[in-house]
Amino acid sequence: MKFTKMQGIGNDYVYVNCFRETVPNPGEVAKRISDRHFGIGSDGLILIKPSEDADFEMEMYNSDGSLGAMCGNGIRCVAKYVYDYGLTDKTRITVATGSGIKTLDLTVEDGKVTLVKVDMGAPILKTERIPVDVTKLEEEKDSVGAERPEPNGNGDAAPKRVDKNEAIVGRLLRVNGKDYPVTCVSMGNPHCVTCVDDVDGLKIETIGPDFEHHPAFPNRVNTEFIKVIDRNTVQMRVWERGAGETWACGTGACAVAVACILNGWTEDRVTVKLRGGDLHIQWDRQKNTVFMTGPAEVVFDGEIDI
Repeated sequence: MKFTKMQGIGNDYVYVNCFRETVPNPGEVAKRISDRHFGIGSDGLILIKPSEDADFEMEMYNSDGSLGAMCGNGIRCVAKYVYDYGLTDKTRITVATGSGIKTLDLTVEDGKVTLVKVDMGAPILKTERIPVDVTKLEEEKDSVGAERPEPNGNGDAAPKRVDKNEAIVGRLLRVNGKDYPVTCVSMGNPHCVTCVDDVDGLKIETIGPDFEHHPAFPNRVNTEFIKVIDRNTVQMRVWERGAGETWACGTGACAVAVACILNGWTEDRVTVKLRGGDLHIQWDRQKNTVFMTGPAEVVFDGEIDI
């Protein structure tokens, strides 16, 4: 199987051109090639396929072999691949994903794609569509005595609440006996955003699985641990369902921006600082559309027996 390893600010996948290659049992292949000691090493496998409804189709598998719906960093790399490797000469393309068709605008320099802007669509806040089982959330307490980490550790106002039948914004979620204020958003896949005092020192490998497998999230959940730096900047680490901690998550960065805007912490344009680099997110609330802009890079091409 011929492949190309690519990365978007450290979120790396193995890409296969399925116009030319056939991948049997892609879930099993994803597990094998993702292993960083015995495989190629990646956060998963992405197949680039023909589509009847869009210019291309992206089919993604996490490193544990599970089928994913959408990956923001992954789809930017798809755009770079199809242009740089001659599958298209268009600088605006559409890509079918498990969460719908996305439109991407490509910035080209010296014949190569350097930046990609993705129309990620509308954020989903309805609990049944994320999905979140609200019966598994801890009932809200009076703010007096409740343990509520602030967004930046400087005493700013605690998260605001909204109608619990409409959205989960600043609601308390009990994880291993501790209450976390969370905001839940779907960007085609489920996300749970919570503030912590120390992003860098967080023991994410311990707390991440507890969020991922919490009974409030019937399909598991991606969890973003954040600290608000200022009105336009947020620091983030992410625990992705099926992959563990990754250096970046595009849909997660979008969910973080939406969560921060809903809570009144930031403006509508946000730079999200991840371990692998920065993503620029805009929530156009008039159109109710989230735009994500960031880089994509080729690491190397190769061939492996499967």
